[in-house]
Amino acid sequence: MSEEAVLASIEAAVGEIAESKGAAQPKVTASSRMLGGELPIDSLDLATIVLRLDTETGQRPFEDGFIEFHTAGELAKLYSQP
Repeated sequence: MSEEAVLASIEAAVGEIAESKGAAQPKVTASSRMLGGELPIDSLDLATIVLRLDTETGQRPFEDGFIEFHTAGELAKLYSQP
């Protein structure tokens, strides 16, 4: 999956989470901070997004432990690597 496709999947997941919380759908860009920024998600929501990306991409970048990331673009890059 390309980095752009993964980013689109992240945006869709964030949109679904925002909708479930009654929040407006935010625009997710590569520079959007996943936690502590403008996105209406918390750490549990982020874990849900990671599990969704595992399923959609077949990649498991966190299988051997945590990898630090802060932005949607950094997360997308982890899931778009071969």
